[in-house]
Amino acid sequence: MKHKVMGVINLIHETDELEYLTQGRCLATVPFGARYRLIDFVLSSMVNSGISKVAVFAHTKYRSLMDHLGSGKHWDLQHRQSGLFVLPPATDDIQEISRGDLYHFYQQRDYFNRSSLEYVVITRSHMVCNIDFEKVIQFHVEREADITVVCKQQEDLLAGKARKVKMNEDGRITAIQDHYGRMASDISSMEMYIMRKDLLMELVETSLAQGQDHLVRHAIFSRLDKLNVYGYMYEGYLGVVNTLSSYYRNNMNLLDPDVWKELFYQPGPIYTKVKDEPPARYLGSSKATNSLIANGCRIEGTVNNSILFRGVHVQKGAVVSNSIVMQNGVIGENSILQHSILDKDVRVEADRDIRGAASAPFLAGKRKII
Repeated sequence: MKHKVMGVINLIHETDELEYLTQGRCLATVPFGARYRLIDFVLSSMVNSGISKVAVFAHTKYRSLMDHLGSGKHWDLQHRQSGLFVLPPATDDIQEISRGDLYHFYQQRDYFNRSSLEYVVITRSHMVCNIDFEKVIQFHVEREADITVVCKQQEDLLAGKARKVKMNEDGRITAIQDHYGRMASDISSMEMYIMRKDLLMELVETSLAQGQDHLVRHAIFSRLDKLNVYGYMYEGYLGVVNTLSSYYRNNMNLLDPDVWKELFYQPGPIYTKVKDEPPARYLGSSKATNSLIANGCRIEGTVNNSILFRGVHVQKGAVVSNSIVMQNGVIGENSILQHSILDKDVRVEADRDIRGAASAPFLAGKRKII
């Protein structure tokens, strides 16, 4: 990337309606697509775009985040001068932690001030996409924008919640929803913002001095008439994953080969933490169709239109269809699993019949025995 850019993945107050799936982990580390985590998509997009300095502003339940990201070596971010920085809240005080993202940016202002990089890309973790940020930066520079917001024109974001925005003919944003409401627009914000680093720090200090501490609501929304805020229209695949139904639908959408190829390989590959496992084993009684089955699985029964994470065991006579089974799950003999989501280490005993619905999948929390 010819422009000097740092990345910020903002996990502070992300909308989270995934019930048991985020009971012990933050939204960013929810497993997705048989071997990935949600944060892998935006982090890989940054790396593929040449952004080599990335800060992850952690907020709550970030143990699994630290474990997944490690030193950043799986994304080639383990370098001394740049690299990956996980920045938890600077205090344990609950009232301070509950404040907005601008307050937490201010608490970590040394991270920004010590860097010579000119621009900052601020994103969330729940936008499942594969985006070239270099094109966005180029758009930002050519328009002489103060802030560029990455947007998507799409009526149905696969049931996820996203802010609506309005733009004029020149591409300038004229209105942003304060939160998730009923604005009459088919254009949604992807919660990706590009601006100069010095402008960000100015917005942080000015807003906090006025008793305001939210980036979008206070720093951007209230200044649309003063700043040149433009929308960059993203044309690729997008899934917004912050509700249980959107999680299920976006996973199931990966069973379309065209979606899989576009999301995971264009414009660059999606990286994740590598875990060496033996190949999946399909025994003589097994049958698998139209499914994503990760390494380490042992299939003796039938798997159809489903996503199985590492180490799942489908025992003889069991039928798994239209379901998501996470790591080390066990489906007992002659059991039936339909339209369900099983978190890690869930065990379904023999001869069970578990059926959810496509609009309301059955959900089992981590380590549950059914």
